[in-house]
Amino acid sequence: MSLKNPTRWSRVLSLFGLILPIACQSNPTEPVPGRPAFVLLWPGTVAQVSAGSDYTCALRTDGSVACWGDNYFGQATPPADVFTQVSAGGPGGAATPTSEGGHTCGVKTDGTVACWGYNSDGQATPPAGAFTQVSAGGSHTCGLETDGAVACWGNNYSGQATPPPGAFTEVSAGRYHTCGLKTDGTVACWGNNSSGEATPPAGTFTHVSAGGSHTCGLKTDGTVACWGSQEAPPAGTFSHVSAGTYHSCGLKTDGTVACWGTNSYGQATPPAGTFTQVSAGRSQTCGLRTDGTVGCWGYNLYGQATPPTGTFTQVSVGGPSLGGSHTCALKPDSTVACWGDNFLGMATPPAGAFIEVNAGGSHTCGLKADSTVACWGYVATPPTGAFTQVSAGQVHDCALKADGTIVCWGDNDFGQATPPVGAFTQVSAGGYHTCALLADGTLACWGRNDYGQATPPAGAFTEVSAGTLHSCGLKIDRTVVCWGDNRFGQATPAAGTFTQVSAGHGYTCGLKTDGTLACWGSASAPPAGAFTQVSAGAYSACALERDASVACWGQDAIAQTPNESAVATRLVFTVQPSNTLPLFTIQPPVEVVAVDTAGNTVTNFTGFATIAIGKNGGLLLPGTLSGTKTVAAVNGSATFSDLSIDQPGIGYTLVVTSSSLRGTASASFNVLTPSLPPLSGLP
Repeated sequence: MSLKNPTRWSRVLSLFGLILPIACQSNPTEPVPGRPAFVLLWPGTVAQVSAGSDYTCALRTDGSVACWGDNYFGQATPPADVFTQVSAGGPGGAATPTSEGGHTCGVKTDGTVACWGYNSDGQATPPAGAFTQVSAGGSHTCGLETDGAVACWGNNYSGQATPPPGAFTEVSAGRYHTCGLKTDGTVACWGNNSSGEATPPAGTFTHVSAGGSHTCGLKTDGTVACWGSQEAPPAGTFSHVSAGTYHSCGLKTDGTVACWGTNSYGQATPPAGTFTQVSAGRSQTCGLRTDGTVGCWGYNLYGQATPPTGTFTQVSVGGPSLGGSHTCALKPDSTVACWGDNFLGMATPPAGAFIEVNAGGSHTCGLKADSTVACWGYVATPPTGAFTQVSAGQVHDCALKADGTIVCWGDNDFGQATPPVGAFTQVSAGGYHTCALLADGTLACWGRNDYGQATPPAGAFTEVSAGTLHSCGLKIDRTVVCWGDNRFGQATPAAGTFTQVSAGHGYTCGLKTDGTLACWGSASAPPAGAFTQVSAGAYSACALERDASVACWGQDAIAQTPNESAVATRLVFTVQPSNTLPLFTIQPPVEVVAVDTAGNTVTNFTGFATIAIGKNGGLLLPGTLSGTKTVAAVNGSATFSDLSIDQPGIGYTLVVTSSSLRGTASASFNVLTPSLPPLSGLP
């Protein structure tokens, strides 16, 4: 982003105590290179996971490799080969992107090694021969040959690529050192030893892992020992250990994960649950859960590519630039949900019903059900009145009134908030320019035009989308045409016919007539599947799937498991208690379900739910609840089929609780006094 008035923005950001990362960029308008691809990992299809330097790779059960995260050097773009093991390079240093850990290697089914990514020191150029295991380190790689000897290649400044002779059963390459497990169970290390990372303790081990400036090993008694610049590991017995750059994680014998060391990004705070494998990278950790899914924690920028569970009717990705790392979506109940960067409040939507939401730079705007506009985050106050559409730009916003005129507000340094006179049907606010669709199908653009982004072509269109420095439009024949900056190919659309187009920051995505997605420019490949809407933001994009769920991809995207089980947080009544008679069974049976934060039923919840009287409405004596009051949930639902209350009363309520979930109270009901003694129905 090129700031016309940097002093003003510096004052704004310093007001919030924010250090300006854009000041360190030589050309902040250029997109971050090498965005990772969207990765889909079906449960049960992952055999091994390896966390590297801000990226992760997984070995699928079919032998293919999938990677996600930092792809600056192509380290997250594996070849189409069949592998038996994969190692993501790392641990690297503190800078991003970093050449250390910028390569990946894998052992193919024929025993040869293939490497990809950064190769400045030959670390991605393996020697010929057959190997049983490979380990990619900082700027070097080591492999275990079939005869047990270790071979290393790449940077050897500290001697990390000069292994000792002898037979080994495992090798692990760290940042500037390497360690191997010898056939007698002892550990040998070589390379840099400034922190003692290459001086292993005496004793026998079953596994060793070399990290940044430390090493950890699994001893034959199941305990973990670490040496070098690393705090002591926790007590207990483990089945596996993995040393990252500044933190380590171990798989305990009960299947849970314990981590220790630096935790600046949450990389040392594992989630609950059981795992079969864990791998610690530079600022992130990933593990393979016992249900076959992949779980990762730690560095993920703002989480803008990690949508919440639930269903949505529309999605909008923030951008471009200055903030722009948030996403908002419209839920079926017309409320708005946002996730990602919320430093300036742009991901905290107000309550109320909306019919459209549009995420901008450091703010978001939505069209409310009463046709007024509401904006949140760092944004100028929108005008009053009734509108039919709203578009949030980088530092300005525009809205379409019912009479077809356009009103804009916010920054107007380039005239982007001064719309022309005329009748319009759609408006799109971009970086520092705006484009709109006139009633006759032609386009008008205004504002910054140094790349021609505000000079639309002639012809009839059905939609227009303004990006950072380029714009795109959908013609009446359903083809896409783009204009403006094309340094990354963002203004050279893909062939074919489309139903929607969205211009982002250095790239464009479109929804094709068959429901698939196409992206061009500095964008990673979109996910496969059928979609109904797409939104291109600053550095990530999201699309609405036909099942109404959201899929996102882009910078720091994480592996997403389709239909991954949501986490139950509370219980709600789905069948409320009805009025009844004393000692009569409450009919229909009372039912509660476990739901997640979005209100969706969590079908994998099988815990116990306990019901009791909340407000006791007994008229003469307090009522007593009888029946089966604790039941196990089935598919997330708990049914209480034989409840009764012995005393008549007004305004009874029931409360349901669970040890792991937030409880809730029912609606009030009455236990009526019968005019005649009941003849039947007694339990």
